[in-house]
Amino acid sequence: MNWQEAQEWERNWHGDCANSFYEESKQLGYAKRMGLTMTRDDKTPYNLDLKGASVLDIGGGPVSLLLKSVNGGNLVVADPCNYPEWVKSRYEDHGIQCERTRGEDLDTGGFDEAWIYNCLQHTEDFHAVLANARRAAKIIRIFEWIDFPISAGHNHILRAAELDDLLGGQGKTEMLDGTGGLSGKAYFGIFKGDS
Repeated sequence: MNWQEAQEWERNWHGDCANSFYEESKQLGYAKRMGLTMTRDDKTPYNLDLKGASVLDIGGGPVSLLLKSVNGGNLVVADPCNYPEWVKSRYEDHGIQCERTRGEDLDTGGFDEAWIYNCLQHTEDFHAVLANARRAAKIIRIFEWIDFPISAGHNHILRAAELDDLLGGQGKTEMLDGTGGLSGKAYFGIFKGDS
């Protein structure tokens, strides 16, 4: 499957983006493993207090974790999929810039953090995406599925050793049993960026 077909598959998987509960519930598990801590207020226990940090979410999809953020600096979601127009408006109403661009084509910097979760299998060149993330931010938080075979919408088999090499550190791996919708072998961690 080529990159364009993988993007169309991903877009179709999300459908009209209206009922995103399953995706968002899985993201809570990603966030925990990426070292993000939820805080409670009188409305919800699901807030990410960014304490002024600027964040680039690469491949954040129609329901980026940034939508649960408070006290953020410059917030950007970069995702190439053609989601419904209201998705972009939702981001903008929350103070998040939404860029329809591939992670391979990012040419930006100055972010405190870059977040990458459950997206590298859908890319054309995940090596370039990670190089751009390292250049863009001081730290990279990542959660990806590894040792998952190539299939519809998934162009690569990600391996822990290769990700370690590309990120310049050692991630953690964990076999997840399906709790919270998370099933399979996961790779995650926090890594230093180049900026």
